[in-house]
Amino acid sequence: MLVSNHARPTLEDVAARAGVSRATASRVLNASPRVSPEALEAVNAAVSALGYQPNRAARALVTRRTGAVAVVFSEPEPKIFDDPHFARLIRAGARALADVDVQMVLMLVHSPDDQARAHRFLAGGHVDGALVFAPHRNDELVSIVKKLPLPVVYAGKPWGPLRGMHLVDNDNEGGAVLATEHLKSLGRKKIVHVSGPLDEMSAIDRLNGFKAALSLDDKGVARLTEDGGFTREGGRKAMSVLLSRMPSLDAVFVASDLMAAGALESLHEAGRRVPEDVAVVGFDDHVAIAEHTAPPLTSVRQDSDEQVKHMVEHLMKLLRDETVKRKQQMLPTVLVRRESA
Repeated sequence: MLVSNHARPTLEDVAARAGVSRATASRVLNASPRVSPEALEAVNAAVSALGYQPNRAARALVTRRTGAVAVVFSEPEPKIFDDPHFARLIRAGARALADVDVQMVLMLVHSPDDQARAHRFLAGGHVDGALVFAPHRNDELVSIVKKLPLPVVYAGKPWGPLRGMHLVDNDNEGGAVLATEHLKSLGRKKIVHVSGPLDEMSAIDRLNGFKAALSLDDKGVARLTEDGGFTREGGRKAMSVLLSRMPSLDAVFVASDLMAAGALESLHEAGRRVPEDVAVVGFDDHVAIAEHTAPPLTSVRQDSDEQVKHMVEHLMKLLRDETVKRKQQMLPTVLVRRESA
C-alpha cells in the first residue's frame, strides 16, 4: 500500500502494511501482552517503515493519560541555575522519563503566585503525576500537592507527617556519620561542620550525623557548626567564621560540595594547607566540583541519577495501579576518598 509523502500515516496504514487488524496494531502500540510475536514484529516493522507517530491527543481521549509528568522544584530560580546539583537532577529526570516514553514538564515554584499557578496547572489534568522537590520548612507546595488527586513521589523527606507519602531519599545522616568518622580515623581532634540551611531536612539529617559521630550536645553543636546556606559564598563565609571561633581546628565536614569549594577558598586565604593543616570532606560527590577543587575533594556520594530513576519507577507503578511494597525508600551513601582528606 502506498502512502502519500505529505500525508501523516495513520493506524490504519500501519495495520494494512503489517497485514493485521487495526485492533491488533493498536494492542502492539499500547504494549499489550495479548499479541503474537509475529504480529509484534510485523507492526513494529510497519511503524518504522512508515515513520508512524501515535496521535497523543487522540490517545489521551481514550486512556485519559497525557504522557507527561511534572518535575517540580520549590526553589528560587538563581539557586536552580547556579547550583550544579540541580542541573544534575533535571538531567536525570529528563533521561529517566524519556526512557519510559514520558515527557518531562519542568516547574519552578517559589513565590505565592508560582504556587497558585502550579495548583491550577497540576489540578487541570495537564500531567499524569509529579516528582516533587520541596525540602523547606513551611513550604506551601506540599500542602497544595497533598490535596490533588494526582500520584506524587517526593525527593527526600518533606516537612510534616510522612504517613502515606511516597518518597525516595538518600541516607544523609548515615553519610554524615561516614564523613565525620573518616576525619576521626585520620587522627583529627578538632572537627567543625559547615551545615546547610536548617529549614531543609537534608541539612538537618547531615547535622544530626555529625552530632552523633562526635557525641555532641546542643551546646557543642552550636560552637562547632556554622550555616553556609548551600552556596559557595556561604561556605566561604561560614569557614571564615569557624576559623575565627576556633583557630586550632584541624578538620571540617561540609554539607555540600558547592559549600566545600567555598570553604577551601577561605582556608587558602587564611594560609591553611589542605590536608596537612585542615582536612576537608564534602557531600554530594558532584563530578563538576569534587574532582576539580584544589586539592580534589573527598566527598560523600549520593547518587542523584539513581534517586531520580527510583522516583520515576515508583511513579510509574502508581500510574499503573500496581502495589508499591515500600512507599518510602532510603538509598545508601558512600565515601569517595581524594586528596583533601
